[in-house]
Amino acid sequence: MNRIDPRWWQIGSLSSLVLWGSSVLGDAITPARVAAILATALATQLAWTRVFRLPQFEWKSALISGLGLCFLLRSNYLGLILLGAVLAISSKFLLRRRGKHLFNPTNFAMVAMMLATDAVWVSPGQWGSAALLAFFILCAGGVVIQRSRRSDVTLAFLVAWSALLIGRSMWLGDPLSVPLHRLENGALLIFAFFMISDPKTTPDSRIGRIAFAAIVALGAYSIQFHLFRTNGLLWSLAASSLLVPLIDRIFPSTRFEWHRVVPTRHHRPAPVTAKEVPVFRTMISILLIGLVTLPQSASAFCGFYVAKGDATLFNRASQVVLVREGDRTVMTMASDYEGDPREFAMVVPVPTVLERGQIRVIEKGPIEHLDAYTAPRLVEYHDGDPCLIRYRAEESALPMAAQKSSRDQRAASLGVTIEASYTIGEYDILILSSTQSRGLETWLLENGYTIPPGASAVLGSYIRQNLKFFVAKVNLDEQARLGLSWLRPIQVAFESPRFMLPIRLGTVNANGPQDLFVYALTRTGRVETTNYRTVRLPSDVELPVRIRSDFPRFYKAMFAEQVRKERSAVFLEYAWDMAWCDPCAADPLSPDELRRLGVFWITEADGNRGGAADVFVTRLHVRYDREHFPDDLVFQETGDRSNFQARYVLRHPWTGTSDCPGAAEYREALRERQRREALTLAELTGWPVERAGLEPTTRERRWWEWW
Repeated sequence: MNRIDPRWWQIGSLSSLVLWGSSVLGDAITPARVAAILATALATQLAWTRVFRLPQFEWKSALISGLGLCFLLRSNYLGLILLGAVLAISSKFLLRRRGKHLFNPTNFAMVAMMLATDAVWVSPGQWGSAALLAFFILCAGGVVIQRSRRSDVTLAFLVAWSALLIGRSMWLGDPLSVPLHRLENGALLIFAFFMISDPKTTPDSRIGRIAFAAIVALGAYSIQFHLFRTNGLLWSLAASSLLVPLIDRIFPSTRFEWHRVVPTRHHRPAPVTAKEVPVFRTMISILLIGLVTLPQSASAFCGFYVAKGDATLFNRASQVVLVREGDRTVMTMASDYEGDPREFAMVVPVPTVLERGQIRVIEKGPIEHLDAYTAPRLVEYHDGDPCLIRYRAEESALPMAAQKSSRDQRAASLGVTIEASYTIGEYDILILSSTQSRGLETWLLENGYTIPPGASAVLGSYIRQNLKFFVAKVNLDEQARLGLSWLRPIQVAFESPRFMLPIRLGTVNANGPQDLFVYALTRTGRVETTNYRTVRLPSDVELPVRIRSDFPRFYKAMFAEQVRKERSAVFLEYAWDMAWCDPCAADPLSPDELRRLGVFWITEADGNRGGAADVFVTRLHVRYDREHFPDDLVFQETGDRSNFQARYVLRHPWTGTSDCPGAAEYREALRERQRREALTLAELTGWPVERAGLEPTTRERRWWEWW
């Protein structure tokens, strides 16, 4: 009896990943979308088979390419994904050399589509680092590469990539948790086991495959850590594939072919020419593997505050507004610092030396407005008379809401350079560069600041990355002259390919987990993290009416429960085109407010004309600590312009006395509805069901029900 074709294992493994992804990623992978992609891939394969009059319809190969696109390529437009499927299959027939594919079909399609349009993207962070997923990919992928005799290229790549990441962290002085976090990534494992190991596109010889794996790893490293572009693995594989013919010429060997073999010692493998295995065997394999792998029920800144003396400062909830277009970034930082302004200082890594005009101090009003505009909402409906149904809605938003020469000489002796010095508003601002973390630490200490334990190591990492340091202190005389009793937000503008927030310094002197709200304003679409999962908060769920009087407490409990379930995740609270809202939790920001926040593409003429703003707003909420967020936040813009809002619904019951068949049915349905609402509340918050309450909510609240 023949041993099964290795491609059956690939189909089963990839199908299981699609099933797992549909249960985790939701709308990103739907059955209808999967069916459309696979149908397009198979139809394209069949069409080219007939055009070239080939003796066999290699549907298994097309199915593998289609499944790869299902869980990697993203777009709001299904037509673009289907075009990607056509490109993937067509590349196998049109882009060939000496009988081999020039590119991995799935990789080619993704790179081509991302080059062609911003409406298509790949989300490397969305597969997360779940242990179950990683274990499954390792096991299933290991089976695939062993059966296709390409374990060497996968292992060589993983060894090379791991060595580069760990070596970089050792050079920077980062803890081991940083490279381990980057290696515990589902997208990396998918790439290593199901893409770079494609036997039809890798070199023929073992030494060639090992060299190829090292080239891909080096290329991806350069793209990710020198060019600071996302999806470096995909770009590197596409570029490195052009070297495969040269590698095959230098290290010639036998060309790979898909074979069936019988389990006998003397049988020699032969090309597949026999009748294909019936399709139902594929379906059974997919179903069995899918069932096995389905999930079972089972306040600091992006910097740190430096306090004089022994004062301990920490930041519990910070707000950062990021305006991004191309490589241009405007970052506005607002703190909740309360204390003696003489003890305040902020240290934030920045990629370039900032000129005076690139630094501003703004009022907090636009940030407060943006916070209210994007805040999670409570929506209330009132049941009408079931004998004469009439509804009305009410809505509310969740409120969040020394001498200069001697100083320079001393700094130079410590390896610290004062690149620039400004007084802007109530702040004295320095832009520092340094050649050693100890020197920077000593300079700060000598100037009256206490560095939190552990900061030196993190500072050293940023120094080796050639980052500068933005240091701001309160100028008490200027603050008094301006008549201010609070600290206004600081805004900086710079041009750099880095799109990130350096949160690691914020964990140095933190007293427990901290909350950070990031408001991203772009022209393209939603912003997401590439090195952590971006998860949508539960939304549009019905809750007991009594939550109305204690919505903030509910929301805090609900968010804490979601953090517990998805510990290393960034949560999406709002994503919407500011040109419209339905309805708005607050009035949209005016063009003048957007310009004050740094939206530089809005002109004064736009402000005079009024009307809709060319801005897409993303609100992200992260609760982070050193253990679960060892790496800085890295972002990417996507072409996703679909709308999302954390929204919670209250339905007030009808309390009338009308008597009709509809009223009796309504009262019976009301009891079941209130039971579901209580269970939903318990599930979202982690509160005991008894606390959530299963009694009808029409009765008066008792004295002890204070929450």
